[in-house]
Amino acid sequence: MKKWLVFFIGLLIMTFGIVLLIRADLGSAPWDVLHIGLHKQLGLTVGSWTIIVGIFVLFSSAVLGKQLPKLGAFLNMLFCGIFIDMYLLIPWLKTPETFTGQLVMLITGVIIMAYGMAIYISANCGAGPRDSLMLVLMQKTKMKVEWIRFSMEIVVLFIGWLLGGPVGIGTIIFCLTIGHATGIALPQCQKVVKAWLENNSMKVAKQGKSFNFIE
Repeated sequence: MKKWLVFFIGLLIMTFGIVLLIRADLGSAPWDVLHIGLHKQLGLTVGSWTIIVGIFVLFSSAVLGKQLPKLGAFLNMLFCGIFIDMYLLIPWLKTPETFTGQLVMLITGVIIMAYGMAIYISANCGAGPRDSLMLVLMQKTKMKVEWIRFSMEIVVLFIGWLLGGPVGIGTIIFCLTIGHATGIALPQCQKVVKAWLENNSMKVAKQGKSFNFIE
């Protein structure tokens, strides 16, 4: 149960970072460029398209991998969309008036997103839709994971750009920094989450021994 709490906290933090990138209005992450492009062309909310695209990606992963995705992948897809729309409704979360303010919001969003991803990954509740597809393609093609992910991001970014999604300097900054930021955040979060989960497990075990002694 504790690991699912960590999972959802990570999603809440990660999606807040995503929305900061969107509100910075300097260009979004590749997948969000696609979601916003679909929103502009076909309506519905950005969060709704996050869920719809996630369903398509999960279905593709299931067909290619010939196995059903884990529960965490479904929950990741569903709640990311819900949380994104929730944050976008916050009235005071607006695009800064100056370029400096936009840049600060963008960089803050990248850092928050990286730590959010690191926290939910540390919970070990299953990969998200994109990561599930990436792993399946890696198994099928035998290509290195970095090339698989790069190819996926380029294709998604191009389609999103054609649909009118926001591509700009922020997109470049995100692509150049998110890997490094996550690389720094992941071992930190894994260490903290592991220690917290193990500490709680030890407390439960001690309580169980106490009850057995009393009985």
